[in-house]
Amino acid sequence: MVTREDLRIDAYIARSADFAKPILNRVRRLVHAACPDVEETIKWGAPFFVYKGILLAMPAFQRHCALIFWKGQLLFKTFPAKDNPRRKLRHIQSFADLPTNRILTGYIRKAVELNEAGVKIPRPRPKAKQYVVVPRYFLAALGKNKKTLTAFEHFSPGCRREYVEWITGAKREETRARRIKRAVEQIAKGKPLNWQYQ
Repeated sequence: MVTREDLRIDAYIARSADFAKPILNRVRRLVHAACPDVEETIKWGAPFFVYKGILLAMPAFQRHCALIFWKGQLLFKTFPAKDNPRRKLRHIQSFADLPTNRILTGYIRKAVELNEAGVKIPRPRPKAKQYVVVPRYFLAALGKNKKTLTAFEHFSPGCRREYVEWITGAKREETRARRIKRAVEQIAKGKPLNWQYQ
């Protein structure tokens, strides 16, 4: 049998915190036992196990490890919210935080079955577009210069929303007037509200 272990994961485990090493090694052994054809890789700086798609990841942090089943929302959907293993598997500090080998192997096998069946994670529906309601006093200030109004209209909805929320969030009239003046100057130059941080 060809070994599908990745030396980068050996190195990852070796440089992990002492508490994490036995946890990561145990999970690794269980994944290989439950799915002999699994392949290992590093994605986003963490160990991943792949078989006909991603099965799970096992990142280690300074004080805890996590087991992230890629299709966890499907795998654990029958559990009540307070007992959902998906939450518990995100903060593992010792063997006591892990389910038994039998239970964990069951989760891994179920993840393998989902991948073999080609089950996809349902994608959430896109949110309905929210239109920005621009106050009249701000529109009047923008309308004094056609170039400024045109620039504002060509901004993305999110960029327009940032300006509107910033201006309407002012508690005092003086603050609102000062913000409108600054906004008009920046918009005339085609700059979003927080352009200096981009």
